[in-house]
Amino acid sequence: MHRVAAAMPHVTVTHAANGKAVYQVGRKSFVFFRNPRPDAVDPDTGERYPDVIVFWVASEHEKQALVQDESSPFFTTPHFDGHRSVLLRESRIGELTVDELTEVVQDAWLSQASPARARAWLAGSNRPSAAD
Repeated sequence: MHRVAAAMPHVTVTHAANGKAVYQVGRKSFVFFRNPRPDAVDPDTGERYPDVIVFWVASEHEKQALVQDESSPFFTTPHFDGHRSVLLRESRIGELTVDELTEVVQDAWLSQASPARARAWLAGSNRPSAAD
């Protein structure tokens, strides 16, 4: 995940107060790691999840597509209602293929990149278009 995020064009990596990476494009975060929060807890123990990654998405429709599939490791919490992002526990990242994770990171970047940067990257990438 770090390799893919850092490889996207015009990315800067900052670090939050907790020392965890925040990936940005044009000063807009597209992937970051949350501190443990009371809205994301283990249902059995009540312990806060220490390993939540936030990925921006392009739309509420895209968010719902990722979180409505019960087999998906992506989730959301009421704190993120109306926010264009999905959550993933780092401990569940292995449930995604490399291609799936790459697509989520690239989509996160696209959701925050300027239209000109997004067009330039799409024009130069081998990523299939919606028409394919």
